[in-house]
Amino acid sequence: MIATKLNEIKNFCETNSDPAIIKKYQKYFKEGYDGYGIDDKVFKCQLENWVEQWKEEMTIEDYLDLGDELMKNGRFEEKHIAIHFLKSNRANFSKDTFARVGNWFDYGINDWATTDVLCMLVLSGLLYDKVIESENLQAWVNSNSEWRRRAIPVALVELNKLTKKLKPVEAIELVEPLVLDRSEYVQKGIGTLLRGLWKKYPSEIEAFLMKWKDQCGRLIVQYATEKMDKEYKKRFRKSK
Repeated sequence: MIATKLNEIKNFCETNSDPAIIKKYQKYFKEGYDGYGIDDKVFKCQLENWVEQWKEEMTIEDYLDLGDELMKNGRFEEKHIAIHFLKSNRANFSKDTFARVGNWFDYGINDWATTDVLCMLVLSGLLYDKVIESENLQAWVNSNSEWRRRAIPVALVELNKLTKKLKPVEAIELVEPLVLDRSEYVQKGIGTLLRGLWKKYPSEIEAFLMKWKDQCGRLIVQYATEKMDKEYKKRFRKSK
């Protein structure tokens, strides 16, 4: 069954590949865009069709097995298909789901966009539904994968969009071990998280930025202070 679906997915992707879209997307990925270039409306429509057609025969275990193969051997869109399929089974998420998708960073997830889609569609759901706690992400802090490390702040960004209740102390506890991370993608993720929390908790976030502004990656401060007044943000410049 899995092999048949893998073939159907690949045939769809190859049939709908567009060189113009490939060229358009390449500029967004410094690490390279290995995709088919599929029109977004066509892509989303087919995803909805598959989810509806396969819902009676595919369990979450089947989708995880399918996802493993798509992550190992698939290209950009195929990896996103794996994530969308899993999201359709959110009611059946478990700690095993978290463990399985965590493994995808070892052999499949290799760009910021796929990381962020996983955070938006799967990791945020795991956190929101209390299948896992934010502390479960702590194990990823020392990962060799910059994408797994980026997923920590981005998952919290997406969780906060759902709940509007994320507390600074919870977020800071998770991302503070990453403030010296050299990956620009990890830094941008942290900065985006802090920027969102600053709107509601300015004093806490500003205190954190003052503590780390002379040591942390510059992109953290740049992104975190983006919505501040031009003169006000100068307070968080690195001391000479």
